Amino acid sequence: MNEDNARFCLLAGLILLYLLCGAAIFSALEHPFELRARRLWKQQLDNFTQRYRVNLGALHTLLRQYEEANGAGIRVDTLRPRWDFSGAFYFVGTVVSTIGFGMTTPATIAGKIFLIFYGLIGCAATILFFNLFLERIITMLAYIMRWCHERRLRCAGVGVVSSREESSGEEDSLEGWKPSVYYVMLILGVASVVIACSASTLYSSMENWSYVDSLYFCFVAFSTIGFGDLVSSQRQQYESQEAYRLGNCLFILMGVCCIYSLFNVISIIIKQTLNWIVGKLVCSGRHQPCSCSTPGGWQKRIKRNTVQPISSHCPTGRHRYTEGSVDTVCDSETDAGAVAVGRRLSGEMISVNEFMVSNKVSLALLQKQLSETAHQGPRQSYGHQNGFSGGVGALAIMNNRLQETSVDR
Repeated sequence: MNEDNARFCLLAGLILLYLLCGAAIFSALEHPFELRARRLWKQQLDNFTQRYRVNLGALHTLLRQYEEANGAGIRVDTLRPRWDFSGAFYFVGTVVSTIGFGMTTPATIAGKIFLIFYGLIGCAATILFFNLFLERIITMLAYIMRWCHERRLRCAGVGVVSSREESSGEEDSLEGWKPSVYYVMLILGVASVVIACSASTLYSSMENWSYVDSLYFCFVAFSTIGFGDLVSSQRQQYESQEAYRLGNCLFILMGVCCIYSLFNVISIIIKQTLNWIVGKLVCSGRHQPCSCSTPGGWQKRIKRNTVQPISSHCPTGRHRYTEGSVDTVCDSETDAGAVAVGRRLSGEMISVNEFMVSNKVSLALLQKQLSETAHQGPRQSYGHQNGFSGGVGALAIMNNRLQETSVDR
């Protein structure tokens, strides 16, 4: 079994273990409450039928009818109309963002059929928007971190040359510095917490929720889990209603974008951890000394969590993801990846194997863009002339493919 298959199996096993642990914890926390609620409901139902002498079967029929009406948006308390224009706009927002609270669902056959096609295009467009948002967030953070690093160097008395002087061949005091993915994760985490706390303050005052419930709703909505047990902006009337609904939409939009970006960065950290575990297992299986098992071993082999620049002796400029970095490689080991990312075809689609090989570098493109933007801005390629940009992650793979086929034609 090669390292890629070992990494995949390890990740699948860890996810399964994570699911089992989560199920055990939630069952221990929630199952007693469920049993108490069932007993209380049975007691209330019995008391009601005895007090008002109502037939139990007829009462069950009425309750089932209410459940059907509840699915159509009918509630005991007065709520905002579900299918006027503003309610429908809120619904389509939850559809294309993949939040899907579930408090509003189409009841007609025509509405269900239209939702299939509408969601197909809308969800794809929104994922593209999130990827482009992530690309711009990475660009902005790279400039901010470079500015902070330059300021630190100036305070320490180290000179910083401009990009023009750097391009003319003079020594750059920032040459050894690379933006770290951990700083990006920290910044995105802080931004997400600030947005969630600010939104929770608004929701707790406007919806009469507890602050913990408001934080819970923020995470469920921003991560697009969307249980639907708590949904904002559903009452018919609020104080400063228009301002509140605008603020609600802005908070959800900013929160979803930040959490999506944070999830992408955390996936890189998980990939680094898997690489380290697989490296340890491979070294122990071969009974050979491994640099990753010695203090500073990873640092001897590669500078962790940084982007290694393209070496001048490598004409191809191909990259390989290794322990959170992008390495420049010029040997035949990258031929399979070059088939999917670098070679030119006459518009044919790449195979599954080629896509899997290309995906090895997709996570590293995040840090590659960090380094390029922080030092001299994103490198321009011939693809930009045809309307395609590099992008991040899986988006970058498809854009590279579009670049090649467009140029070939």
